[in-house]
Amino acid sequence: MARVLHGTTAEGPGLRTAIWFQGCSIRCRGCINPHLFSAHGGTQLTAASIIGDALASGVEGLTLIGGEPFDQPDAGRALAEAAHAQNLGVIAFSGYEYETLRDRDQPTRAFLAEVDLLVDGPYQDWNPETERALVGSENQRFIHLTDRYQNYRPELARNRIDIRLRPDGTIEVAGFLDSDGLMDLGDATATKRTHRRA
Repeated sequence: MARVLHGTTAEGPGLRTAIWFQGCSIRCRGCINPHLFSAHGGTQLTAASIIGDALASGVEGLTLIGGEPFDQPDAGRALAEAAHAQNLGVIAFSGYEYETLRDRDQPTRAFLAEVDLLVDGPYQDWNPETERALVGSENQRFIHLTDRYQNYRPELARNRIDIRLRPDGTIEVAGFLDSDGLMDLGDATATKRTHRRA
């Protein structure tokens, strides 16, 4: 996994654990996470340890993002199964379309069977989404594979960001911002940095 963030409200409905998968074979132009394209890097974590920390954080469910979760279908399935065993919901984002995933190999179909809500489709930087939360381009779809998130209305929700200052002084950001929002965040954090003299 490239990153795990417990207790965020920026990666889907309710309080969630967001998990970024390392590696993406799709590599959409303009992707917000190009540093996750390479399959090299990240940290190996067990599903049990992630779910244990998620439960301790009081989350409603997991959001699996990337990178590309479906490039690692066995790991994704194991994580989603472990989540469902503890009554946690599972939302997965994929640059692949649902029909492609449904017709792929058995490990991919097994992973898909453990997903409550699939957000599918490649990011298209020429086709920006301006009305719905959580997605960057108009082609991306919210496909309800179970009833768990049937009441979630992305057109009524707002994008959020989660900003955390770590003890070492680094800033951790989650959520979705368009390019203007990213520039505003960069400007705001740069202006707040001060140097103290001893």
